[in-house]
Amino acid sequence: FLTPPFGFSLFYLRGVTPERIPTTAIYRGVIPFIAIQVVVLTAIVIFTLPGVGPSPGM
Repeated sequence: FLTPPFGFSLFYLRGVTPERIPTTAIYRGVIPFIAIQVVVLTAIVIFTLPGVGPSPGM
C-alpha cells in the first residue's frame, strides 16, 4: 500500500480517517514503514548477488 508516490496514499488516509486524528499523526504512523523500505533498498544495493553487475576487470 505504501509505495511511491507516498503523497496520494497519505491524502487517501487523511480522507478516510476521523477528523479527530490529526494529519501529523498519520505522517508519524507511516514513518516506520517508509524507513523499512529504505533499509531494505539500501541492503539490496549494498549486498547485491555475486555476478550481478560489472566484473572487476572491466
